[in-house]
Amino acid sequence: MAKLQRSYNKRIGGVCAGIAEYFGWSVSTVRLITLILILFGGISIWVYLILWIIMPSANNYIDY
Repeated sequence: MAKLQRSYNKRIGGVCAGIAEYFGWSVSTVRLITLILILFGGISIWVYLILWIIMPSANNYIDY
């Protein structure tokens, strides 16, 4: 099974793509669910930012 890490296939921070790769889901689906949860108060943007900080970056990507 893959490690939970930020993906090099990213739009902003790679968090959604990393979660999608870990669970074997579509990246678009995870991004849509995240957007809906943020807009309707299910989770906060702060949760995304915290995950961005604590999730390690993928080994084959250099984060500047």
